[in-house]
Amino acid sequence: MNSTPVILDVDTGIDDAFAILFAARHPSIKLLGVTCVDGNTNVAQVVANTLQVLDAAGAADIPVARGAIRPLLGQSQYAEYVHGEDGMGDLGLPPSQRSIDARSAIELIRDLVNESKEPVTLVPLAPLTNIALFLRAFPESAKKLKRIVLMGGSASAGNATPAAEFNIWHDPEAAAIVFQSGIPITMYGLDVFMRPGATSENAAQLLKSSEPAPQFAATLIQAFIERLHVSPITLGDYGAVACVIHPELFTTEVFDVVVDTSQGPARGQTICDRRAPFLKSIEPNDLTDSAAVRVVLDLDVEAVEQLWFKTIDKGWL
Repeated sequence: MNSTPVILDVDTGIDDAFAILFAARHPSIKLLGVTCVDGNTNVAQVVANTLQVLDAAGAADIPVARGAIRPLLGQSQYAEYVHGEDGMGDLGLPPSQRSIDARSAIELIRDLVNESKEPVTLVPLAPLTNIALFLRAFPESAKKLKRIVLMGGSASAGNATPAAEFNIWHDPEAAAIVFQSGIPITMYGLDVFMRPGATSENAAQLLKSSEPAPQFAATLIQAFIERLHVSPITLGDYGAVACVIHPELFTTEVFDVVVDTSQGPARGQTICDRRAPFLKSIEPNDLTDSAAVRVVLDLDVEAVEQLWFKTIDKGWL
């Protein structure tokens, strides 16, 4: 079976963990490496969380590198209210015993892209600080990327603010650099983010497995449900990874998109020009500095959920 070479860029909270588990275990994905960035929690904690998840996935050989400690401009604003102070629901998980890669995040991305025999798909599931720095520091390597499939943004409403989704809002300037890079981009955002989910019943079934990965996933699901008092809880970032290898499960449309980098109430918004073509042809008010982005607008929820469960638990019925 042919596998797609992928690099993940994460700010590992609970839903990033769902995505990492999937990427590490699916046979159609060749996970080359994982880079870490400030986002849901501080980057040192993100690194620790990422190593724990890869250990649980049985993928301790995957290189992990530390990246940016803050946005390009401004200060970090973490999401402890969702993911806990440690980003993993404050479960007190035992630390990994392995070491991180000596290279920085952008150096690891550069080397993995240059060494890959096939073009690499970059999958950021976090604020885009690392990716913007990579694009600016190593433009020749960036040209070798196949595409970027990112979790972030929205063609409708936000979550960090009424207008903006958290990953883009955390570092709008970095997002603007990425969106304007000329690299093909697919945006898996809030329009679909919350829909694939998992319940306590799903967690109970995963716990029946004798493997560490399903048991670890079950612990995270139940912790997320108890923390947020919501069921089902979203599988979140995972959907962006699924989109890489099963695009037939997703409905997309290409829009001109621009990231709002102003200091006003729309800061961090991904403004999508969804006007009908005839209106665009007669109205002169086009977006400035926009990029054509493939935006995910719908998905086969049941199929996407089952894909995750069957990948995490090989005995899933």
